[in-house]
Amino acid sequence: MNKRKRNMIRGILVAVILAAVLAVPLLFGGGGSAAEGGGYYGTAWALLPPVVAIALALLTKEVYSSLFVGILMGGLLYSSYSFEGTVLHVFQDGIVSVLSDGYNIGILVFLVILGAMVSLMNRAGGSAAFGRWAARHIKSRVGAQLATVALGVLIFIDDYFNCLTVGSVMRPVTDKHRVSRVKLAYLIDATAAPVCIIAPISSWAAAVASYVEDGNGLTLFIRAIPFNFYAILTIVMMIGMAVMKLEFGPMDKYEGNARATGDLFSGKNPYAGMAAGKEEKKGIVMDLVLPIAVLIVCCVIGMIYSGGFFQGASFVEAFSNSDASVGLMLGSVFALAFTVLYYCLRRTMTFRETMDCIPEGFRAMVPAILILTFAWSLKAMTDSLGAGEFVEELVKGSAGAFQAFLPAVVFVIGCFLAFATGTSWGTFGILIPITLSVFPLTDPLGVVCVSACMAGAVCGDHCSPISDTTIMASAGAQCDHVDHVSTQLPYAVTAAAVSFAAYLFAGFVPNALIALPVAVVLMVGTLLGIRVVQARR
Repeated sequence: MNKRKRNMIRGILVAVILAAVLAVPLLFGGGGSAAEGGGYYGTAWALLPPVVAIALALLTKEVYSSLFVGILMGGLLYSSYSFEGTVLHVFQDGIVSVLSDGYNIGILVFLVILGAMVSLMNRAGGSAAFGRWAARHIKSRVGAQLATVALGVLIFIDDYFNCLTVGSVMRPVTDKHRVSRVKLAYLIDATAAPVCIIAPISSWAAAVASYVEDGNGLTLFIRAIPFNFYAILTIVMMIGMAVMKLEFGPMDKYEGNARATGDLFSGKNPYAGMAAGKEEKKGIVMDLVLPIAVLIVCCVIGMIYSGGFFQGASFVEAFSNSDASVGLMLGSVFALAFTVLYYCLRRTMTFRETMDCIPEGFRAMVPAILILTFAWSLKAMTDSLGAGEFVEELVKGSAGAFQAFLPAVVFVIGCFLAFATGTSWGTFGILIPITLSVFPLTDPLGVVCVSACMAGAVCGDHCSPISDTTIMASAGAQCDHVDHVSTQLPYAVTAAAVSFAAYLFAGFVPNALIALPVAVVLMVGTLLGIRVVQARR
């Protein structure tokens, strides 16, 4: 079958799917506007818009149009297929609303400034100098992958910061050793949220702690870390695959092409026309390391500042109360000012050249900004349809019947909810209060269930094409977003399957000293099994 026929069949299939998803809710829905609390509100239909967006993105390989169709579906359901109501809800309550939200604007400012800093470091020759240094010290593809994992683990403050910083630093190294961009994106994504969710000093710890009353949030978070199987097993899996030189699924093709021909993309590169200027030979490693170090320090100071550290709060308390958007935005602004001044004093670049890098950095981040805006708008649609209320009733209705199986059940629900909505923090907000209403904080099984909430949310967030972290991992690696999602999905599903088995075990044996080693052994055994199967093939 030639390419033209495949595209025609795919187009017909997409048209049939769109007709079906438009007609079925109209025929079988409850009627009435969701704004009035009726119709599709608080029902399974609330999860239809993200499901449509995800299915179309994977089928058509076009993420922008797929996300917009999902948003449009949400508007139709919310207004009960009213034309005026749909248009107003999609644009006024959706796109315009998320772009006028202070938190979202702070994240977008941080993205633009980070893009400008990457452009500055490239133009100054810092990235090239680091690549030359790495070529002398990192001798293999295994070493390049392990170095990426190590850097991702070290940058545990925030997942947004992790994605773009690790990507900008490690791209020259992984390119040098012919590691495909989608593999780099997987390593970035898998050391973003999974590392933040087991780091007590991170914006994620602060988010989880905010959902627990009586000031016990951070204590509960720390107690839940050993049971956060998905996060821990994802790190074990990355290291194991790098050491074993193991790839499977679609990733195997991309990695094979990179090794054999040096083709790092095996397909379209949306960042091909956005390369950040020429790289000068006069750059030194410090031209990359110092701005990154200052950025880390400034972002930490910005985080604790937003949490009230300089008003008398303790360091831990300030981090627990921090606002990631404010902290990262302020930290990146000061880091950008330092970087410009540093390059001018070193005479690496003129002031005019540094200013030219700012719009270059903005242009490089346009794909990520556009996808993020649509993803946030899609989340606004699911929120307006009462997706949270639907899941809450679903979990409460089945909680008492099989308590020992509840950690595994909560993990699966967290996975699907975060995958459909593209947000792990929203999933925390829905599932953790429900879990705590079923189990007291003193119950060991309650701690396991809270950890299952967090692990499921991170897993779904990791897999979802509409997750902001997944989008930023694609931007950090500068690869096609749909390619990143399709190649990392088998890896994430493998870690999720082993985690599910570990939660089944932990439901009967809620002891971290026993359950965690069993989970790690299961993960290593799974990788060895995959290796044996591939060797036989």
